[in-house]
Amino acid sequence: MAKFRKKPVIIEAIQLTETNISEVLNFMGQTIRLTSFQEQMRFEQYEDSVIENGMDIYTLEDGNDGRAKHVASIGDWIIKGVQGEFYPCKPDIFEKTYESVG
Repeated sequence: MAKFRKKPVIIEAIQLTETNISEVLNFMGQTIRLTSFQEQMRFEQYEDSVIENGMDIYTLEDGNDGRAKHVASIGDWIIKGVQGEFYPCKPDIFEKTYESVG
């Protein structure tokens, strides 16, 4: 069996918290513009749902349409991959795999 080392790649990532859901959505290219009270109320309901149930993240792998759904929980890191895709990573795995570059 051959052995391989992961190539060093600098990634962009953001940790999902209870207070930065709109920032995470913006990071993933889902710009949020709330122009009415109703939109604000719907977004607050969405935030409550994410805090309780997690955020759906669709990756490039698997699935019938070439994408697979993963759920990011509060505390998980959302990583932007080398092809511009996004995927969640549990904090303990993130800590073992990545280090800050500045």
